[in-house]
Amino acid sequence: MKGLILSGGKGTRLRPLTYTSAKQLVPVANKPVLFYAIETLIEAGIREIGIVVGDTAAEVMAAVGNGERWGIKVSYIPQEAPLGLAHAVKIAQDYLGNERFVMYLGDNMIEESIRPLVEEFQNSDSNCQILLKAVPNPQSYGVAVLNGDRVTRLVEKPPEPPSNLALVGIYMFDSNIFAAVNAIRPSWRNELEITDAIQYLVTNEFNVKSYIVKGWWVDTGKQADMLEVNRLILDRLEPAQRGFVDKDSRIDGKVVIETGAEIINSVVRGPVIIGEGCRIVNSYVGPFTSINHHCVVTDSEIEHSIILENSQILDIPGRIEDSLIGRNVVVEKSPIKPKAHKLLLGDNSRVGVL
Repeated sequence: MKGLILSGGKGTRLRPLTYTSAKQLVPVANKPVLFYAIETLIEAGIREIGIVVGDTAAEVMAAVGNGERWGIKVSYIPQEAPLGLAHAVKIAQDYLGNERFVMYLGDNMIEESIRPLVEEFQNSDSNCQILLKAVPNPQSYGVAVLNGDRVTRLVEKPPEPPSNLALVGIYMFDSNIFAAVNAIRPSWRNELEITDAIQYLVTNEFNVKSYIVKGWWVDTGKQADMLEVNRLILDRLEPAQRGFVDKDSRIDGKVVIETGAEIINSVVRGPVIIGEGCRIVNSYVGPFTSINHHCVVTDSEIEHSIILENSQILDIPGRIEDSLIGRNVVVEKSPIKPKAHKLLLGDNSRVGVL
């Protein structure tokens, strides 16, 4: 089986961060979200992956390469505009051929291994299998109605949802999906909806099965989602100390300190990951924080946050929490005393905190 990862969206809900970076390359626990998708497919036994790319194609291709680092083959499929998930399937037909395949949305993260599902689908007579998760706000997702494990109806973002089972961004198809994506019409959003394509399969009596996800699933489209999945991944860390920690510092809990990082007269309370070449001086780094490579934190406190590479937090008297800070950002003390800090900063920003 081949894999198809969709990495062409604009990431509007993560702006301004995604004005200058692909949303799928924003790191969780210091690793791009897209890499988790690739590794999930590899763990499921897939060795050929096509990645659908859009405006950020050059950045995605530079980050992922040809797949050599994972021992797989990666190909790229350009999409001229974000015209829907079913459109991505349509333009990938030449790449996928008549093989069964797994489609994975590149900004989704899931706790469970999909290997058993992939193996079962590969050896079954099912034409499609979708993953579902019960959610409190199904009106924000594509929603499925079931009869046993068979899908009987799908609807995209319904104002009055017929169930609370949202489509997780992982799908398995055989080649009949190509007839479906070529038969449907664009929705009111002018997109070819994957829910309409799967509904075509249901209506035409193809075998569409479902699996309800037991572990967590996060669509990393918003800041709160990024922080939540960062928390979940950090909680699975195995502690490692490859950098320098001086005798006046204290390291508590699950903490990863990468090569070349220095912790000076500071407290780091895990789960935390601190990237290569960072300097943490006279500071506190609290739980569920990811600090990417070559960052500096001095005379400051931060927790439950993500800091991207080459950023600096300098002399901030109040604690920074629940924040997503982009690349090459400087957050520094301003003459006016601060009240609170909740930040979503794009790349190359500079902020004087009041």
